[in-house]
Amino acid sequence: MKLSKIALSISGLCLSSVLLTTNVNAAESGRVVVYCSAQNIVCEKAVQGFTEKYNIKASFIRNSSGSTLAKMEAEKNNPQADVWFGGPFDTHLQAVELGLVEPYSSPKLSEVMPQFQKLGNGNSSVVYMGVLGFGVNTERLKKLGITDVPKCWKDLLDPKFKNEIQIADPQSSGTAYTAISTFVQLWGEDKAFDYLKALHQNISQYPKAGTAPSRNTARGETAIGIGFLQNYSFEKENGAPIELIVPCEGTGYELGGISVIKNARNMKNAKLFADWVMSKEAQELSWQKAQSHHIPTNVNAEPSPYSLKPKDLNLIDYDFDKFGSNDIRSKLIDKWVTDVKLAK
Repeated sequence: MKLSKIALSISGLCLSSVLLTTNVNAAESGRVVVYCSAQNIVCEKAVQGFTEKYNIKASFIRNSSGSTLAKMEAEKNNPQADVWFGGPFDTHLQAVELGLVEPYSSPKLSEVMPQFQKLGNGNSSVVYMGVLGFGVNTERLKKLGITDVPKCWKDLLDPKFKNEIQIADPQSSGTAYTAISTFVQLWGEDKAFDYLKALHQNISQYPKAGTAPSRNTARGETAIGIGFLQNYSFEKENGAPIELIVPCEGTGYELGGISVIKNARNMKNAKLFADWVMSKEAQELSWQKAQSHHIPTNVNAEPSPYSLKPKDLNLIDYDFDKFGSNDIRSKLIDKWVTDVKLAK
């Protein structure tokens, strides 16, 4: 379905003071364990809000979407979590294809933007939207003697940006995979990989998580980070000298997913958590308490004043069905590893 306009290591474990540690048996009543691929603070506030509203103790494990998908597949005969929150929706569709998701149509689905209601076919649902682009640390550019801020994807190929660009590794990051699939949809596969090979000459590192380049750009460790712009907007709100760029050629976007894990030990609570993050209350709490600048998908939710407005942006017709396929994902990532990362 085309929409218009619009490795298994755990990198971190984050529990709030009101939550349980993960060595507690998840099968006990009144609990839910969440795998979370959103920003750490978004995960924390969503889980806290759920606990406070429903008096159900919850814990979460934060990891990138690619790593979470791999972990779910490894655990499919003995799931260690109940629900997966956040991360690009095409990765959730891959989990559906692998048989890792319990079909669930939330009663909150009727409140989702109409163009997204059928996406997921009653298996997974969307909870937020984020636009792909890049953030530029303007102070670091000045130190480098660079006066022009890049405005387009192809501007990033300029040799003056050598070792000054970061993007996550698509082997573990759904954000980076969204970037690859965006370039393929913009230019075709051959030209997209020509671009990625040329871009590689200016890359300083490929972090595992899609949010890492935004933090590194904010700290001035790199001049440019590629990723979802809400992460760069968050850093800018907190004082980083970052300019957000929606590239001139057009760009892709993510739809953050929510999926109930098949054979979850706490199935009822997992479904209730899905209802919670799809609600107006939770999506507004996300920016009020967690400074998230995601675009909410609940039509009744008020967005953050820092959120981008999709109707004002040049977005591609992102093909979630095609690029949510495991075959396409594996093919593109394998090609990136062979032709870009390991190429001499």
